[in-house]
Amino acid sequence: MKRLSIDGALLHTPRIHRDHRGDFLESFRAADLREALGHSMELSQVNCSVSRRGVLRGVHFADVPPGQAKYVTCAAGAVLDVVVDVRAGSPTFGRWESVRLDDESRHGLYIGEGLGHAFLALSESATVVYLCSTPYDPAREHGVHPLDPDLGIEWPLDGEPLLSAKDAAAPTLKQALDAGILPSW
Repeated sequence: MKRLSIDGALLHTPRIHRDHRGDFLESFRAADLREALGHSMELSQVNCSVSRRGVLRGVHFADVPPGQAKYVTCAAGAVLDVVVDVRAGSPTFGRWESVRLDDESRHGLYIGEGLGHAFLALSESATVVYLCSTPYDPAREHGVHPLDPDLGIEWPLDGEPLLSAKDAAAPTLKQALDAGILPSW
């Protein structure tokens, strides 16, 4: 597990065993994550999304407590996955870091409670699997607009992204901060 520049975000590079039949890998090991974090990630829900090229999902985050940690992998295709520090008062507040997740490298990305998460589908179709520490609860889910110019996320777009109505209407980071909906550091 490699720590990213935002506290609470880790990148897992699995050992891939390849032969004439294909690939085998351990995409998630609770013991490895526990060693890197110093605590376990409870597993409450597994989500799977399938997106076509140009779909932009996020920036999503949940109320803390309890928050929602995620362990994200791309089972098929490729995405640019982005972690955004939306924790008010954090030394890296407003910073983001991106990682390519795809079906070749098989990287896994851990996103701790209180961090924002977004991704852009880069391939014709991309299947993303999320292991979540808490179940989805729409009453405590929030978002920040993924195209907020103050965030300045460098999305490799070929035209306009495909956004959900909820993501298109999401506030900027400053608006979310002013509204008091961001988690605290």
